[in-house]
Formats: sequence, C-alpha cells, structure tokens
Amino acid sequence: MNTPVKSSETSTDSTPNVSIAVIFHSNYGHTKRVAEAIVEGAYQQLPQAQARAVDIYDIDWDYLDQADLLVFGSAVYMGSVTAEFKTFMDETSKRWYNRKWEGKWAAAFANSGGLSGDKLAVLQQISLYAMQHGMNWIGLPLMPTGHESHDLNRLSSFLGLMTQSLDGPPEETPGKGDIDTAIWFGDHLAKTIIKHQPADTKG
Repeated sequence: MNTPVKSSETSTDSTPNVSIAVIFHSNYGHTKRVAEAIVEGAYQQLPQAQARAVDIYDIDWDYLDQADLLVFGSAVYMGSVTAEFKTFMDETSKRWYNRKWEGKWAAAFANSGGLSGDKLAVLQQISLYAMQHGMNWIGLPLMPTGHESHDLNRLSSFLGLMTQSLDGPPEETPGKGDIDTAIWFGDHLAKTIIKHQPADTKG
C-alpha cells in the first residue's frame, strides 16, 4: 500500500473545493482508528483542512452542514449501530425535516469483533438513514485480494467498509488489511466527490 501523501494545509486555485466529515462513535478506540484511516486516505487527494474525523461527542454541526460527503461509522452492538450513534442519528431529525443534507454524498463503515458480526445490518441501517436525508450513496467498489488478515476488502463488502477488531488494543486491531482497505476507501471517496463536484458553487 502506498503511503498517503498529505497535501498542504493552504488551498490553491487547483485544490478541489470539497470536504469530507467522517462521523463515528467508538467505545474502545477501534472504530476511531478506522475513521482516522479513512481520513488518512482522503488526504491523498485533499488538504488536511478538508477532511476530518468527527467524534459524535464533539460534533461540529457547521462543518457537517457544509461538508460535501458525510461518512458514518459505528461499532456493531446487537446487530445495530450503538445506542450513542443512534442518538446522533435521531438528533438530525430537524435537518431531515428541513432537507438540510439533501444532495450530499454519504458512505459508511461498520466494525465488529466477529468475522461477520452482522455488519451488513449496520451498513443497511445507515444507508436507509442516508436515503431518508435524500443523500447520494457511495459504496466500496474494491474486489477482494484474498481473505487473509493482510488482504484488501477481505470480508467482501461492497455496500460499505467492514472491519473486524479482535481482543486487543486499537494499535493492533483491526489488522493491516482492514486498515489498508479503510485508507483505500478514503482515497476512493475523495476521488469520487472531486470528480462530481459542482462547478463554481462554492467560489
């Protein structure tokens, strides 16, 4: 995996005028690590000021409202997003009513201890949530390179990113393949919204 080259903090005329918010809830740090890896991947295309991981306990609503892409991520508890992440979802009801996020891009990731862990249910839950907001979905169009711990998209997920955390600190798990896939995903997400950015709408 190539090491991401982080762009300058200072925007220029050639800098894509788009931004990404990766919104997550993480009890033990594993889901946070995945969120940060997605942002790291986005830095291959965007300056650091234009891609940010946002903890649900420290929401910058202004940043979310102006972002072109919202990436939602949660651990999987009892086949669902965490209660804390669901609370965040419910807190956006006024934005839903006022169509505040309509037309934005959306994507998602799910992390669990089990190899399956019903992560698909969480991706579907978040996808439905994004559709209710009138957002446009970006999946994970990456063919698996294998099914070992070092392989990309080893869990063969295409609706969004799936990662697995074993019993260990977030510095060690999720493993290399999952983190590299998260970096790939962030790069792909940034490329996608750059490709489809509206002309002269933010100038």
